[in-house]
Amino acid sequence: MQTKKIGFIGAGNMTQSIISGLVSSGYPEDCIMASNRSTAKLDKLENELGIQVSTNNNEVLNFADIVVLSVKPQIMADVLSALDSEKIKPETVFVSIAAGIPVQRLSAMLPEVRKWIRAMPNTPSAVGLGMTGLYATPMVSKEDRALCTEVMQAIGEILWVNEEQQIDGVIAAAGSAPAYFFLFLEAMQNEALAMGFDRHQSRLLVQQAMRGAAEMVIQHQDVELATLRQNVTSKGGTTAEAVNTLIEGQLPDLVSRAMQAAVNRAQQMSSQF
Repeated sequence: MQTKKIGFIGAGNMTQSIISGLVSSGYPEDCIMASNRSTAKLDKLENELGIQVSTNNNEVLNFADIVVLSVKPQIMADVLSALDSEKIKPETVFVSIAAGIPVQRLSAMLPEVRKWIRAMPNTPSAVGLGMTGLYATPMVSKEDRALCTEVMQAIGEILWVNEEQQIDGVIAAAGSAPAYFFLFLEAMQNEALAMGFDRHQSRLLVQQAMRGAAEMVIQHQDVELATLRQNVTSKGGTTAEAVNTLIEGQLPDLVSRAMQAAVNRAQQMSSQF
């Protein structure tokens, strides 16, 4: 793995997940820095992972070859306007993981930056099973892309997209998707409780079913998802009855509308922040 210096502005959960993945994969701790306004999160990163920390975002600019902007969309403008633009090196790559803020807007906020990458990781990154979509502007070199690939692969799988608007699709299909699954499992657990299972039993039933189904999908990537479903759906059986009920309830259409709602919200955010 390359050992260029990586700096994070913002030390929230996603930053902690990425840094933890990097350190676990062998990336040198002294090549990683994080900055944050409050010290509690920084103390945790410094004590548990041994990285460099600072409460001054400009120190990250001095330190890093790649700067990861890990702040909420609604405060991005304030954070970038407070940076000392004279400290921005022309070769530095800036990576934004904020949803809904396009490169055009980021460039207007910080015109001194020549190289932009947008990354959209999801929360399973915290357990090393994330899915991250990536988009790079033309000024980003193959070497820069390779480094960003290595960084994000420390927390899971990655997918480069050719058009920036596809990042909104990544949000709908992966970034927001864990919440869809959690909601479905929550509904299943509640029904299991109503059937008389206790909370531990109902949780065990649905989470192991989810885990097993996911592993079957991963281990049989040459098999269509529809085929996997059909393979466990005996005609006239209990599964067929349950699946038919979901289809009659327009679950596929509901999922489609939910994913499009995520895309629409990302597009709205692009004009708000």
